[in-house]
Amino acid sequence: MRISELSARTDVPVGTIKFYLREGLLPPGWRTSRTAAEYNDAHVERIRLIRALTDAGGLGIAAVRRIVTVLDSPQPARLDLLATAQDALLAEEPAAAEGSAAAEEVAPRRSRARDWAEARGWTTFPEDLLLDRIDRVWQACEEAGIDLDDDLMDRYAEAMEQVARLDVDAVPTGPEGAVRRVIVGTVMLEPVLLALRMLAQRELSLRETGESAGQCSGASPSSGVDAQR
Repeated sequence: MRISELSARTDVPVGTIKFYLREGLLPPGWRTSRTAAEYNDAHVERIRLIRALTDAGGLGIAAVRRIVTVLDSPQPARLDLLATAQDALLAEEPAAAEGSAAAEEVAPRRSRARDWAEARGWTTFPEDLLLDRIDRVWQACEEAGIDLDDDLMDRYAEAMEQVARLDVDAVPTGPEGAVRRVIVGTVMLEPVLLALRMLAQRELSLRETGESAGQCSGASPSSGVDAQR
């Protein structure tokens, strides 16, 4: 198909598709002349993936570029899959505050998150982007007046282990589908998990107060109608 047909199939403007091509997010088509190229269903699928990652996933172009680079590269062994996925997603995490470089080369940088994770028995690494992220958000929570002590972190971790088990069990055994499932699934499921958490909070609050949907100030009109039936 020509680029105009690709635009019509994906509902993405031609100018945006050309931008994806320039940025290396979309593989080039097959040249039919100096100014024209042909595209196929793989390009349709890639454009839809890019749109999903940017629109629903909220990722920037640089993050999308890292993801498609991993998707297009030789598939890693299943054992290395999660590390590959997380490296692609966390590569833009801000660097840790500069300290003694020599000391950091000898031993991992100590932090509250590292101490907590190791006390829990979880594996940590000398340069751990995930621990760096937890350190930042943990400190931000406390600065905002949100009490988050080690005991509460442990209880959250227990809940997250159950979610992680579902994630790991859902990864296909073949490496081709596994990379896509881990990387794309990690991004696209984040909004789902957030919405489910909020839905569960609402449900628990309703149960504890004994209120019905129609009694809630935030109930939708349809909920009120249904409650009156």
